[in-house]
Amino acid sequence: MREIVVISGKGGTGKTSLSAAFAYLEGENALVCDCDVDAANMHLLLDANFKNQRDFYSGEVALIDEELCTNCGKCAEVCRFDAISVIDGQHYVDPISCEGCHYCSKVCKKDAIDMKTQKAGDIYTSDIKNGSKMVHAKLGFGAENSGKLVAKVKQDAKLLALAKNRAYVITDGSPGIGCPVISSLSGANLVVLVTEATVSGLHDLERVLKLVKNFNLKAVCIINKYDLNLNMTKDIEEFLKDEDIEVIGKLPYDETFTKALSKAQTIIEYDEQSELVNLIKENWKKVKENVK
Repeated sequence: MREIVVISGKGGTGKTSLSAAFAYLEGENALVCDCDVDAANMHLLLDANFKNQRDFYSGEVALIDEELCTNCGKCAEVCRFDAISVIDGQHYVDPISCEGCHYCSKVCKKDAIDMKTQKAGDIYTSDIKNGSKMVHAKLGFGAENSGKLVAKVKQDAKLLALAKNRAYVITDGSPGIGCPVISSLSGANLVVLVTEATVSGLHDLERVLKLVKNFNLKAVCIINKYDLNLNMTKDIEEFLKDEDIEVIGKLPYDETFTKALSKAQTIIEYDEQSELVNLIKENWKKVKENVK
């Protein structure tokens, strides 16, 4: 089983659309993993049915016992996150503002504050329309530790892929370069970088490639919407050549992508005979050649 992680330094490059297209092309031979837990949307393209749900717990939140609390106010004084306020004469902890630092519980002389493990999100295992399965998640409102949730999603996906004897795990990574992206990259056999022919596209490609190289991971690149700015595409190609990263494909700007999205379809389903689909099929072939 080989894991292919598709990432981009910024949102809007077409990362998820390409991930879904690759998953649809490979069918039952690939298990799908969506690590964009902060703003998940891959399930829309693959018609995930949310068949199995599991709670994800991470981090702690303070909880004040009203019967033990004397409302001395010491906890509110020391809370640097302004998470404790007074409502109807009673001190109350806002669970969204609380960072779980334990300081309030340490200074409470009446032991009226407990630290409780909080639910930080939901993990799902779904059947999807290409006959395969998908592991994905949703981070709770105001919850932290999205990197830990990504790690759990990846772990569950790999275990399921091994159990189902799937050849590939296709992972749609988080955008950017933060903790969720680092967690998305962990254990990858190949990283597919998706960028676009814009100044911000090149800038964020440089940042995310530096991250990939810190983990000594093999990477290839696809330039999406390359014809929007041919000079910028040339700059991207020159940068990648200097970094010894192969450009395995250049996709033109095509509104068919948007039309497919509006119908909750992958580009493969929407217009199977188009030249764009042929290019994506060739890209996927090259991805598999590089992950061997």
